[in-house]
Amino acid sequence: MPIRRFRLATSMLGLAVASAAWAAPLSVPHDPGNNPLDPFGPFATVYFPRNVPAPADRVGPKRWTHAYGGPNHNAAFAVSAHAPAWIRKGVSWNFPEARAWPLTDKRPFGARIYGVKEALPVQTQFYGNALGVSVVGGVVYAESDDTFAYAVNARTGRLIWRASPVGNNLMGNPLVNANRVYLSAGSVSFNFANVTLYARDPHAAGRGKDIDYNGVYCLNAHNGKLLWYFPTAGDAMPTPAYAYGSLYISTGDGNIYAISARTGHKRWVTHVGGIANMSSPAAWHHRVFVSMSVIPDLYALDARTGRVLWKASIPGAANTGMGDVSPAVRHGIVVMDAVADPRLVDGHPTLTTIVRAYNARTGKVLWTHNMGRGHKVPAFKGGVPMIIHGMVYVGSPITSDYEAINARTGHVAWTWHVPNAGPAGAGRGAPTYYQGVLYISTGPDVYALNPKTGQVLGHRHIGGRFGIVSPTIVGGTIYLGNSWDWINALPVKSVNPHFQVRP
Repeated sequence: MPIRRFRLATSMLGLAVASAAWAAPLSVPHDPGNNPLDPFGPFATVYFPRNVPAPADRVGPKRWTHAYGGPNHNAAFAVSAHAPAWIRKGVSWNFPEARAWPLTDKRPFGARIYGVKEALPVQTQFYGNALGVSVVGGVVYAESDDTFAYAVNARTGRLIWRASPVGNNLMGNPLVNANRVYLSAGSVSFNFANVTLYARDPHAAGRGKDIDYNGVYCLNAHNGKLLWYFPTAGDAMPTPAYAYGSLYISTGDGNIYAISARTGHKRWVTHVGGIANMSSPAAWHHRVFVSMSVIPDLYALDARTGRVLWKASIPGAANTGMGDVSPAVRHGIVVMDAVADPRLVDGHPTLTTIVRAYNARTGKVLWTHNMGRGHKVPAFKGGVPMIIHGMVYVGSPITSDYEAINARTGHVAWTWHVPNAGPAGAGRGAPTYYQGVLYISTGPDVYALNPKTGQVLGHRHIGGRFGIVSPTIVGGTIYLGNSWDWINALPVKSVNPHFQVRP
């Protein structure tokens, strides 16, 4: 939007926005995004009510409770045959976020300084969308490391609101429930004091401590206004899990919290140690599954009390390993993977990717699978698993492969190597299973695969980069978050020519 038009639009909205009462609870600090002295500053909450979807267009999921769409990580949602034609056939648009980098530019910002290999994850961590998007009631919600959260009309791609509740990176999937949006804020950074502390005692250091304002933020889903804020000392990079009226979040100082989703008050906190990175909790049958790094353990906690029911690990888990990958759970099986066993091969650092399945109730190991050894890649080194129809689908960035694994036996059905994986590797995001086809967003492309054989059925080049992004599919549209700071929408049929639009 040109500057002149933006100023005109905001001036027209000024009376409505300025006159809207915002009765913040006393526990909420002054909100810089709603500063009455500068209501239209660069970080002000901007709201365009004319872009709210019409009642007939409020289709799709009614709420969003986990990263990647649910505890099993399959972000696919069918619509009824009576849904509007646009959502059944699919729409196509690209929405530029605050720091949008041209999708046609193959080189990330900072490539001349860091080199392309390192600049790719740096752009994901500080610039664009680390994860995919959430779609609820005809609205696409996105968190970006540009410090803004967005609500965009799912049909038109037009901005409904944009908010920056705190000057910190937003790396997750927004959770949406009962007209509230929940964001988690945290940086990948360590300050010097915590680096030196880590050198002395890895168990005592914390990621994100004394760096920025970490925590969980609750916004009004209708207009983006801040409702409450739950502060944490360590980073809150993971996406919380919503269940039983609570939000469950792990943090960079080794804590796991349960927070009232209504009030933002703490229900319990359990200190397990280690560091939370990008591993988002999963809730299942009154258990919460959380994985941490440095102390590389997977924890099962009682959702009501925070008591640790069991913990387990992956042999030789290395680097951020288990603290990056989000555990997937379905039908009593928890699947986790981590990079492990670092070795020098021909003078180059290498790792393996180990996938392990556990009994969700007892923590008993069901099977362990090695996806192979590859060169160490920068930043997020694991692949997010997804479980559907008794199969685990998971990638490995160090080999740039995806595999289909039987969830009960660990038997590998097929392996698919991502074409043109790029110097930073491919295979981080969870696949999405929809109407008998597997969809994968990785590198600058989206692929459709036969889930039984791994055969490629079609693909679409988008540009930019998809990091830890799973395609969100609603009806006939795929919605994506992009490291180049875009939200992308494209028809399913443009990726999979065999897709049948329901009449």
